[in-house]
Amino acid sequence: MNNLKLVTLLLLTITFNYLFKEILNLDSLIISSITEELTNDQIQGFINFQRQWEWLSYIITPTLVLIKIIIIAGILDIGCFFFDIKIKYKKLFRIVVNGEYIFLLVAIFKTIWFLTFQTDYTLEDIQNFYPLSALNIVDYRGLETWFIYPFQVLNLFEVAYWFILAYLIGKEINDTTEKGLLIVASSYGTGLLIWVIGTMFLILNMS
Repeated sequence: MNNLKLVTLLLLTITFNYLFKEILNLDSLIISSITEELTNDQIQGFINFQRQWEWLSYIITPTLVLIKIIIIAGILDIGCFFFDIKIKYKKLFRIVVNGEYIFLLVAIFKTIWFLTFQTDYTLEDIQNFYPLSALNIVDYRGLETWFIYPFQVLNLFEVAYWFILAYLIGKEINDTTEKGLLIVASSYGTGLLIWVIGTMFLILNMS
């Protein structure tokens, strides 16, 4: 059952990403964004390269999701250790897999947004938009590039993810969701903060 949930999650991730790309016609937007910088021959070469290696995205995307699950389960395991709580890594892995399903809604919400509310959009709009996030309150164009990512991370899907993890951990240890939330905040929350700061620093150095 656990393997089935994981496989289903990965397949749905691939499917939703594919539909998102096709429905919003991302390939055309990418080509449009580089037409002023490249010659026709270079653009054609880019298109051929993209078609040749398109299959690779169907491997990379689920692999990254799997790596994320493995790492987060490990971080939660460390958190449980410091709280002197024993949960097998296998169970934590299952909990994280269940929690990851919430992020499938991101692609759905994003697709609906650009199909119904913001029909005139650019590649930059799609790249920087994150549904139900703090970035929706402010215009990303008014922010420094390195400051966009933390605003994207502050979103309701992430909040729901925390509570799902907390509820399932609390249930696993026969304790309250509040106890589970304390474990999640002190372990995953700390890891997420370090990740966000590291990403901001990397973007700042690259810009």
